[in-house]
Amino acid sequence: MKGNVLDLAVAVIIGGAFGKIISSLVEDIITPLILKPSLEAAGVASIEEWAPGGIFLGKFLGAAISFLVIAFVMFLIIKSFNKLNKPAPAEPAAPAGPTETELLIQIRDLLKK
Repeated sequence: MKGNVLDLAVAVIIGGAFGKIISSLVEDIITPLILKPSLEAAGVASIEEWAPGGIFLGKFLGAAISFLVIAFVMFLIIKSFNKLNKPAPAEPAAPAGPTETELLIQIRDLLKK
């Protein structure tokens, strides 16, 4: 049980750091590259400042983009981890001997001779 608690603690710490990296990726790279023309047309500097009708949709969109990037990266990590931990294929079973019926037929044929 102690090993599981330690693994959980490491996962929480790594998750927190990973969240900061993804937030920076979304805010500093993805948003300026993809949304820059749209933001300039709306007259705002960042997506968080975009508030049509007084509702801060920009903050929500930033959080949604961050979530999607985190979910996609976690999907890739888990998929590769599962691929690495895939159990080796089982060896084919040894060919089974003759069935009881086949043995009886062979015995019958030998007795006829």
